[in-house]
Amino acid sequence: MKSKKLEINYEELRFEELNGEDQSLIEAAIKATDNSYADYSHFHVGAAVRLSDSTIVIGANQENAAFPSGLCAERTAIFAAQAQYPKLAVEALAIAAKNSDGILSQPVTPCGSCRQVVLQIEERYHHPVEVLLYGSQRIFRFHSIRDLLPFCFVDDSMKS
Repeated sequence: MKSKKLEINYEELRFEELNGEDQSLIEAAIKATDNSYADYSHFHVGAAVRLSDSTIVIGANQENAAFPSGLCAERTAIFAAQAQYPKLAVEALAIAAKNSDGILSQPVTPCGSCRQVVLQIEERYHHPVEVLLYGSQRIFRFHSIRDLLPFCFVDDSMKS
């Protein structure tokens, strides 16, 4: 048996350290938390994607009494972008969340299903998606979803 170690690279930043384009994307994700329907968890998540032409499309989590019929903010944003602008690659994704106390101080990460969807977008457009995870005290920036989804399942995984 061999024991191995896996490391990922990411940056930890403050809002002021981001360029204007990334600040606008995070602000859109924060505002999108207001569009969340979270009557069960009271955990409101907003997401915003920036497309290759700088268009920003937002999404918010939508819960449903018939679990798991709801949908995460990240997927609502990505699917809306793909439905409206199918020829444009997703360049970046920002995620923010709030509870009854307000915007979370620490970044929230996407679930496994959302990570897989973002991976498929990277594969579809042959372009990495920058991921910005917002918390009021710090922001994590990943240059590709692959950093959040090691040993990922993509089309090449199905070949022998």
